[in-house]
Amino acid sequence: MDEDSLSERAQKIDPRYSVGEPVLVATGRNQSEAEMISGLLLEEGIPSLIRRSRGFDVPDMLAAGPRDLLVAQSAEAAARDVLLQSELADSGEGYRPAPLPILAGLLGAIGVVGLVLAVVVLISG
Repeated sequence: MDEDSLSERAQKIDPRYSVGEPVLVATGRNQSEAEMISGLLLEEGIPSLIRRSRGFDVPDMLAAGPRDLLVAQSAEAAARDVLLQSELADSGEGYRPAPLPILAGLLGAIGVVGLVLAVVVLISG
């Protein structure tokens, strides 16, 4: 970004929305979607921070993978309102898979591998 575009972005920020700790308000499916949401918030004077979601922070993924959008605590309500109006609102939490289905899948896979190994041992033994 050149100095002019940074200056232009800084002029759009409403200082009231820059106070407090960062709070998660949305999750984009990839870098471009997160930047679009960030731009939408900036048009309303709300600065945001984009970061890779947990578990997707490997450099090989580059622009792929979900991104969390954070805003200052003072901007949380306004950001959620903007996202609701634009129909981009989510639950306020990033994508977090349910642990029980993952555990069931892992146990099932372990069971299948164990069964295959038992059959191989019986056939060869």
